[in-house]
Amino acid sequence: MYHNPVLLKESVDGLDIKEGGIYVDVTFGGGGHSKEILKRLGAEGKLFAFDQDEDAQANTLGDPRFTLIAENFRYISQFLKFYGIRKVDGILADFGVSSHQFDQAERGFSTRFDADLDMRMSKRNTLSAFEVVNKYTYDDLRKVLFEYGDIRNANAMAKVIIASREVEQIQTTDALKVALKQFLPEHRQHKILAQIYQAIRIEVNQEIEVIKEFLEQVPELLNDNGRLSVISYHSLEDRLVKRFIRAGQFEGEPEKDFYGNIDVPLKKVGGLIVPAREEIKLNNRARSAKLRIAERNGKK
Repeated sequence: MYHNPVLLKESVDGLDIKEGGIYVDVTFGGGGHSKEILKRLGAEGKLFAFDQDEDAQANTLGDPRFTLIAENFRYISQFLKFYGIRKVDGILADFGVSSHQFDQAERGFSTRFDADLDMRMSKRNTLSAFEVVNKYTYDDLRKVLFEYGDIRNANAMAKVIIASREVEQIQTTDALKVALKQFLPEHRQHKILAQIYQAIRIEVNQEIEVIKEFLEQVPELLNDNGRLSVISYHSLEDRLVKRFIRAGQFEGEPEKDFYGNIDVPLKKVGGLIVPAREEIKLNNRARSAKLRIAERNGKK
């Protein structure tokens, strides 16, 4: 079962859809956002969607205006060019892991089930959670847990993982829990496990690098006044999006011209949007969602 799309109306409203425009949903999943975009497009409009997860292909939409591309959205420009598309009017991204992926026990995403250490969004990826847990050096493991999971005792955790795997390979999610049991007090076990799984999943799927590569392509893809609508779920993602919209880069400050003006490709539209209490009640996974909308600056 795929989740109800988070911030559905707000994120699609943010695209300011033109009936004859060309749009991209880079995180197709169950197709909820795509269906809403198609409702607002006219007969001449076009929608392209991306999803590297093989399971998502079963949700493709039988609409002549719609094309599903079975690839990672880090390759957005390359694959749109293949279809003869160089410019689009809007791009939507929802960076969340789908409920479907969490509910498929064998994928290893969920803290609720025992499964092989996998966590790959696409089976074509060679790196899995097993390699991260069993092959990464102490420094690399510590860095993954600290930077991607915000785990304060990442140093101690990385040492324990290495000591455990020297006795026996850590093959499953339950074996990982057993290895780390000293860090999992009952009252906080679910929260800490969620942080550990998030950190490993981000590393396995190169999620931060993917988001950066994607955002860097957006300005060239958008028509003047084209829109970007992005939903993030943790601070790492949201910081990247916020900073790229504000500065057109991820680090440092943009250069100023002789008059002290900066030339950045995007400008924010409105403020941060978060789900209403009613939506969070109906869909718990919405609780950490943040929506930011930006527009391509028109040529001067």
